[in-house]
Amino acid sequence: MSAKKMSSSRRNYLKSLMLQIAAGMLEVEAVMAEAEKAKYMEENCPAPEFLVCMAELTDLCKKLHQNIEKIDEERYDLSTKVTKSEKEVDDLKLKVVELNGKFKKPALKKVRMSADAMLQALLGSKHKVSMDLRANLKQVKKEVKEEDKDSVGDWRKNVEDKSDRKKMFETNKE
Repeated sequence: MSAKKMSSSRRNYLKSLMLQIAAGMLEVEAVMAEAEKAKYMEENCPAPEFLVCMAELTDLCKKLHQNIEKIDEERYDLSTKVTKSEKEVDDLKLKVVELNGKFKKPALKKVRMSADAMLQALLGSKHKVSMDLRANLKQVKKEVKEEDKDSVGDWRKNVEDKSDRKKMFETNKE
């Protein structure tokens, strides 16, 4: 059986009902939070008493300091527990990714850089390296062989040798 589609008026009606119920739940939750806050304040923050004697004031200050130290210790303990648990969660997430074996490869962008700019990026601005490869080459003087000069100038000799061959073939045919 195929599921019947809901009409738009029915969908809007149900959506408005859900929003009304959620708004009511939020109001109840806000009232409960306010009551809980008031209860906590009554327990931990008694109404101030107007003291006349200096000794009573010092005792009150000492009690307040002790309460502050106790609360500060609790806050520190809770913050260390939270950071420790966050680290454990991150480690577990990494383990899950490793177990799945699916690693996302980042999309690499093509960057056009000259060789000088690339070396400067790798080595930093302290090292100035130039990639002029011809500057590092050794200078070599080319020596021209005398035999090569002679062979180029002796073209007549070569022609005469070849003409003798031609004559040799001609005599054999007759």
